[in-house]
Amino acid sequence: MLFRDLVERHDIAHPKAVIDLAHWLMDNIGSLYSINNLSGYLKSLGHKVPKSAVADYLEWFEDAFILFTVRIFDASLARVNTNPKKIYCVDHALVTSISSGILVNSGHLLENLVFTAFRRLTPDIYYYKTRMGREVDFITGRTGQSHMLVQVCESMADPHTRKRETTALAEAMSELQQAQGIIVTRNEEEQIPVFSGKIDVVPAWRFLLNHSA
Repeated sequence: MLFRDLVERHDIAHPKAVIDLAHWLMDNIGSLYSINNLSGYLKSLGHKVPKSAVADYLEWFEDAFILFTVRIFDASLARVNTNPKKIYCVDHALVTSISSGILVNSGHLLENLVFTAFRRLTPDIYYYKTRMGREVDFITGRTGQSHMLVQVCESMADPHTRKRETTALAEAMSELQQAQGIIVTRNEEEQIPVFSGKIDVVPAWRFLLNHSA
């Protein structure tokens, strides 16, 4: 797939670098990245690939509908371009078959599954960072539109995890004047009142059914 859709199509001079980059991205699904750290990783493997080429590879991954970049939600284009981005795969099964399994865990896989559901509905998918620096996994819709705020958490059983996820979501809801947020879990379901509105905790199967194309 990489050779047909990227290497041959774009006459890439460093095909091994593309393969190594794809494996790194698959191993880090749902994680933040920057062009600098990707370039540094390839350099550590002995690839002499300029940053501009790495940026091209990422764009070509997206053109080929393999890997997708999610940017921060911000009205400033400069901040959107300079902040780290997140990576997701359009084919959930591809992640499990290609990744090494060392870094990818079931929480990352669940997050990627939620991304694929959103991607079938809209290309306007971002992540959000509150003024206090807390991260919300997904926000859909452009600036000025109505939004959906979604956290992904495999389990809310741990009190520290519960507090972290609900606090970030409640802050984002308050800042964006949204009365509802969603936390997608493996199989938990409840409703949590917060100062900015309510948070619906839903199992992944229900969320996917409600947001299928």
